Amino acid sequence: MTSTQSALPSERELLDAFRTHLSRGRASLGEMFGGFWETASSGASVHTSDGQRFVNCAGYGVFILGGTHPHVTEAVATQVRTNPVATRLLLEPVSAAAAKTLVDVCPPGLTKVHFVGSGTEATETAIKMARANGRRRLITTVNGYHGKTLGALSVTAREIYQNSFTPLLPDVTAVPFGDVEAMEAALRDGPPACIIVEPVQGEGGVVFPPEGYLTALGELRTRYGAFLVVDEILTGLGRLGRWWGHGTETVTPDVMLVGKGLSGGVVPVAAAVATAEAYAPFDKDPFLHTSTFSAAPIAVAAAKAAIEAIVMEDAVAKAAKIGAELKRRVSDSAGRHCPHLVTEVRGEGLLVGVEMADPGLAGELVLELIDGRVLVNHSMNNSRVLRLTPPATISADDLDQVTTGFDSAFSVLAGRFPASR
Repeated sequence: MTSTQSALPSERELLDAFRTHLSRGRASLGEMFGGFWETASSGASVHTSDGQRFVNCAGYGVFILGGTHPHVTEAVATQVRTNPVATRLLLEPVSAAAAKTLVDVCPPGLTKVHFVGSGTEATETAIKMARANGRRRLITTVNGYHGKTLGALSVTAREIYQNSFTPLLPDVTAVPFGDVEAMEAALRDGPPACIIVEPVQGEGGVVFPPEGYLTALGELRTRYGAFLVVDEILTGLGRLGRWWGHGTETVTPDVMLVGKGLSGGVVPVAAAVATAEAYAPFDKDPFLHTSTFSAAPIAVAAAKAAIEAIVMEDAVAKAAKIGAELKRRVSDSAGRHCPHLVTEVRGEGLLVGVEMADPGLAGELVLELIDGRVLVNHSMNNSRVLRLTPPATISADDLDQVTTGFDSAFSVLAGRFPASR
């Protein structure tokens, strides 16, 4: 141990430090969820300081490759030892290689990449790119989620997150998700606008639009001179059992947002990938939109390796196959134990939503699953829906543990909240 290193304080001291210096609310939630301290991860396993092992179906969609994937961690370790953060004055090779690797798996026409540190920064990039192209008006969807920095928050259409920070960006309209007529009415009622939309609303509760929705938005974009941003931060890179959530539609967005899985679960990184035409203002002036750590070598090394690992692992096909089995098992378990408590189990690939009859039941289910050593996430914009986003590398044994966890949890809830006769 060097002079600059020391052992961690006791868990009680750490909890006090968390509460005092980070967040009282998070500390309280952590205690409610059992007071576990997450210390290591590998594949679908999360290990805690007391020796417990959980199956990770959480992580808000980050872990498409699971924890500490060897190809990604080795690429990052190599970069740490050589050149983790660049001067930004000289050209840097890993960022160029990572950009090409990303473009090679993107839909045709998306050729320009702007790397950032998080999904919300990717949203900010897209909004600024739209403005640089003359579209200052924004149209988002009700219960859409695009981040919480001020620009991104303006299109994250929930007052509970917005009210404390108003005024936000002006000229923002929210229309119902999946409603083409409402979108056309909004486009018709004003100057050319920027549309931002998810292929599937993840934080909205795993909500799917009607078939052809994004194709129709592409047609409206052309008709009304709009700027179309498709947010694939959660849905991209195989999460839905295909490379991109909008891959079943006939549309090329002006900008596509990529994140979460791009990190490989190792280093936070995201990107806005644009057409050459949409990117032209940024191409013309390289200082128009910059960030000190944008395209940091350590981050883009992770992004490049993550895409390579997704290909090597055949993760996209695995997500489709495993996700169908997972959804079937959870649905069957709900049907056997408590159909009166579960409204619907829905999803595609490894994005599965479990909608409960009320928000309180969703909270109870989270706690019971933790007791079964299974981690899941709630949906920020729909408190009745739990989301499962396990890795495509999940093992058969871990999938069995998830099934057992749901069987036990649903059985407990059925006993606690029996069906009325």
